[in-house]
Order: sequence, then structure tokens, then C-alpha cells
Amino acid sequence: MIPLESVSSDTLNALLFYTACLGILLLIGVIIRIKIKAFKKFVIPASLIAGIIGLILGPDVIGLIPVEMMDTWSGYSGILISIVFAPMLIGIEVNIKRFKETQAVSQLIYGWTISFLQWGIPLILMGILFTPVFGVNPLFGTLTEIGWSGGHGTAGGMVDAFEQLNWSEGGSLGLTIATIGLIVGIVAGTIIINYGIRKGYTNYMTIEDTKKKEENPDIIPKIKQTFSSKGTIRSEIIDGYAFHLAIISTSIFIGWFLKEIIDIYIPGMPLFPLAMIGGFVVGIVLKQTSFFEAINTETFTRIQGFALDFLVASAVAAISIPVVIDYFVPLLIMSIIILITMILYFFYIGPRLFAKDWFEHSVIQFGTATGVAAIGYMLLRMVDPKLESDAFIAYGLRAPFSSPFSGGGLVTASVPILTISYGALSVGTASIVLAILIFIFAKIMGIYGKHNNTYFLNR
Repeated sequence: MIPLESVSSDTLNALLFYTACLGILLLIGVIIRIKIKAFKKFVIPASLIAGIIGLILGPDVIGLIPVEMMDTWSGYSGILISIVFAPMLIGIEVNIKRFKETQAVSQLIYGWTISFLQWGIPLILMGILFTPVFGVNPLFGTLTEIGWSGGHGTAGGMVDAFEQLNWSEGGSLGLTIATIGLIVGIVAGTIIINYGIRKGYTNYMTIEDTKKKEENPDIIPKIKQTFSSKGTIRSEIIDGYAFHLAIISTSIFIGWFLKEIIDIYIPGMPLFPLAMIGGFVVGIVLKQTSFFEAINTETFTRIQGFALDFLVASAVAAISIPVVIDYFVPLLIMSIIILITMILYFFYIGPRLFAKDWFEHSVIQFGTATGVAAIGYMLLRMVDPKLESDAFIAYGLRAPFSSPFSGGGLVTASVPILTISYGALSVGTASIVLAILIFIFAKIMGIYGKHNNTYFLNR
């Protein structure tokens, strides 16, 4: 057996060794995910399973994984999240005409106001209760939106940002809240769907359909396997993945340059949203050249998926259990309050925002706002297996106007800095006010109000 402590963490060999160990955990996570049906039923990703195994094997529990390896893993988050975000705006085209047809504006309103509530409510509670009475760091109020709407990727990416803001506990707490949000999204989302089917709120799934639903195989049969990306440039010039990684690298470099400038005026801004802006700049430049023809968004997606799986596994494994125990009471209270808010929001706001297929449109937003996009997509497929509604199309159309900003984007990264500068109560109140103003705008424009749908007909 290799003595893990003998590998020095300041060498490239150590980095390779630690990454190989993380890859082994991921492989074990895949095997467990496939073999144990409960994980499939609740759509738990292999990367999360791997991270939890790493957490158990880490220095806070069994102690098999040394502190040096865990410290290295914790540093992966800030690097990998930039790889995830850098290509997000490259090659994206927005069809404005389809916005009204698919109710994408309503989805945009739903997503933005949820983020404002996930900032506003916790920060106001920080300002009036948790900080003055219990001495909780006001930055704790920023974690709900980071962990729930942003997910493990964003929470992991914010580890370095919280370090720069002199609150190292924020990284572990953000990842813990992301895990809570994932569980809430799956469990609460499934309960809401079963309730909605019984009440007749769903238009593409009935009780009889749920009984006939067949399980999809975990490993896709060879006859049904498809290519995950296209060859866009001759291999004798450069490998396609290397070409796309070069574009991502250029985007990150621009983001790094922007960060150096911004840090002069706003210290603590994380790299990943600026890397996304760098990608936007690269995309604009490439679009003026023939090189744009060589860009394949599916290849970017595969690279993002690879980075995100390693990110989640390393970030969850590096959670500090003692910090979580210290914050257990505020974690529990905040999670319960936000969960109740999300459920009330779903059943009150959803039917009033969407004139058609309100349940389908709301459920993908609910899943995204608790357990990231994959959970939102999973919940939508549970009620709309053939994607007959416009919910998924609308979700894609609204993404360029929300993902770069909230749920892990530029605004998400800025809220902790604003909280330090202006105080939790001020930022929380401003968030609630902005949510109210959005609803007033929606009401004036005729988007928000009682619609002729199943919710009101059945009441």
C-alpha cells in the first residue's frame, strides 16, 4: 500500500496522484450509483456519492485520506468552476420571437424572483436576528442562493471567494447547503409532483401513466448510443477537444485579466463569472472569423460535465464537518424557512405566472432553484416525459438572461461583497424590493394574474 503521507503536496506528481485518487472515488461512485437502485430512484449523481465517500474517508471521520490530499482537493473547486463557466455564452443564439410563445418571460420572472427571495429572506434574518442575537457571520445569509440555485458547482467555486472575504467556513457551509438543496429538490419535488398528478394539475401525466412508466437502463445499449460531440476541425491540425480547451483557456485568461482590474476597486470577486464574460468576448471575436464554424457546443458541454463531476466530488469530500456542526441550528432553521417559502411560491405564484401548463413550467423552475438544472429537468420529465409542453424550450430561451447573473452568475458572486460593504439588512431589503418591482412590472404587462388554467378551475 502506498503511504499517502509520503507524497508531498507541492509537486506535480502529488497533484497527479491526488487527482487519480479522486478519479478512483468517482469510479466507485458510478458502480454504487448503478448497483443500488435507491440512488437511481432519487437521481443522486455519482459525483455526489464519490464526494460523500471521500468525506467519510477524510480526516474528520475515518482519517484514511490525509489532510494534505484534502487541502489539494479543496483547491480544485476554484479552478474547475472557471472551466464550467467559461464556455457558457459561446455560440449561444437567442430567439426573441419564441419568448412570448413559450412563456419564457414568465420563467425568467419566476427564476429571478426566486433568487431575490433566496437572497432577501436569509439576509434580512441575518440583520434582525442571527447576527445581532447569535453572532452568526452575515455572509451566512448569502449561502442559500449560492447552494440551492447555484448548486455544488457554484458553492465549490465560492470557496476561494469566502477565503478572500476572511470567512473560510463559508466554503464548507455552502457545499452543505447545496447538498441539502439537492435532497430537497428531489424529495420535495417528487412529493409535489405526486400531489399535482392526483389533483389533476398536470397535463401530460396521469396516475395511470405513472404505473406504466418503465425504468431506463443506466448503461445505454450500444444500439442506442449516440455521439456526444462532432468533429469540427481536422485531427492532423489539433484534436477537437484540445481546440475547445484552448478556447476555454483563452476565455479564462481574459477573465483573469478582468479580475486583476476589478480587484483594485472590488476585492474578492471570484474568477468564474469573469471567465464567462471572457468567453462571451471570445465568442464575439470568433463569430467574425471562419473559426466560429469549428465551435461545437456539445463538445463544450462534455468538457463542462467532466469538470463539474470532478468539482462536485472534490468539493463535497472537502466539507469541514466541525464547521457544519457549529452552524447546525441556523442551517436547520434557514433550510426549513426557505423550503416553506419555495413550496408556497410554487402553488401561489406558478398558476398566476403561467397561462398554460403552469405546473410543468413551475416544476422545472422549482427543481432548478433547489437542486440545479439537472434536478429541474428530471422533475419536468416526470410530469412531461415526451417534453410536449414548452417548459423545456422556455427554460433554454431564458437561460442566457438568468444563468450568467443569478444561480451562480455575476450577481451571485457579487452579493457577498455587497453584504460586506452595505450590511445584510440593506442588501436583503433591496432584494425583496426588487422582487416586488418585478411583480409590479409583470402585473402591468399582463403577465402576472389569474389565468384560466386547471389550478383555478379545480378550486
